[in-house]
Amino acid sequence: MNKKTIKDIDVKGKKVFVRVDFNVPMDENQNITNDTRIRATLPTINYLLDNGAAVILACHVGRPTEAKEPKFSTKPIQARLAELLGKEVKWAPDCVGPDAEKAAADLKAGEVLLLENLRYHKAEKKNDPEFAKQLAALADVAVDDAFGVSHRGHASNEGITKYVETVSGFLMEKEINYIGKTLEAPQHPFVAIIGGAKVSDKIGVISNMIEKVDSIIIGGGMANTFLAAKGMPVGSSLLEKDKLDLARELIEKAEKKGVNVVLPVDVVVADKFAADADHKTVDADAVEDGWMILDSGAKTIKVYQDALAGAKTIIWNGPMGVFEFDAFAKGTEGVAEAVAKATDEGATSIVGGGDSIAALKKTGLSDKISHISTGGGATLEFLEGKVLPGIAAIADK
Repeated sequence: MNKKTIKDIDVKGKKVFVRVDFNVPMDENQNITNDTRIRATLPTINYLLDNGAAVILACHVGRPTEAKEPKFSTKPIQARLAELLGKEVKWAPDCVGPDAEKAAADLKAGEVLLLENLRYHKAEKKNDPEFAKQLAALADVAVDDAFGVSHRGHASNEGITKYVETVSGFLMEKEINYIGKTLEAPQHPFVAIIGGAKVSDKIGVISNMIEKVDSIIIGGGMANTFLAAKGMPVGSSLLEKDKLDLARELIEKAEKKGVNVVLPVDVVVADKFAADADHKTVDADAVEDGWMILDSGAKTIKVYQDALAGAKTIIWNGPMGVFEFDAFAKGTEGVAEAVAKATDEGATSIVGGGDSIAALKKTGLSDKISHISTGGGATLEFLEGKVLPGIAAIADK
């Protein structure tokens, strides 16, 4: 996968359309509660400005309807972006049509324009060619830096590429390099850690990982389904009964490939799903009725850490327990520490998925990881080995 980046083109004096992922969480007063996604694109925007471009930013917020609900406007992002860039950011009340065209035409080198929500037009998600053409007409060249929407083929990231050359921004380039290239040619030993609540969300990832890894650690709520598939009692734990056969098939597939499947050997069980629940540690085959598994036990954490020792490539998606409750965060913390240690010893580590990132943040080890992926669904589909339309459409070198 060898895609053109902003360093492969001359942007001096040009108007550059940049698709960004500014779909940030806001409170009821439209105050931004987390600006990570905006910060992640600053290197791309600053590079373009430093190299004499006029920068036109396009994004979506939430899931608006044709009613164009004000709570989905990009207007509140304008002030925060201006603060982060340390310069004025202009705003257009639409992303196509006369207002957008005039604002783009008047934009000078070194200036920034933020367009209104792309998804106020249903043509965006429909990948309507006419709408894509109107977006392309605003600029001389396009940059895609919105990895978070690259699993969607929309007008602003896929349709537009038919009418204007589109290259990747730094954030997109980093995702392609880390995830794409790691999956194409990983260094071994390669260990995948897959957690989270449901097997059904991660079937594709587990299946694809079994084709590539040496070991796969399965934790979190989904491990219950695998334990039950091996005939163990899981009490009143979260369990996907309709996925038991599938879990058995995945275990068999791994065994045939010689992949080591690491499941909990002991678990922390609680009498209810609450932060202050009564809890105790029991062996994985000794969970009693009325108790639910909410975390990995100390012996399991040691098994996880042994599986990660000496790894050269690590991909982690999903927590190992109910990390939001301190009493049940130890499994996730233990894995985070082991991944950080392996990275320190030379492994390439990639962490993706909102819960994993939040868990990592809680442990304070985020800066010890090689790459933290910014995409939710996009990261999952990339790990599943799918072709992402937004990436496929970027110009090749």
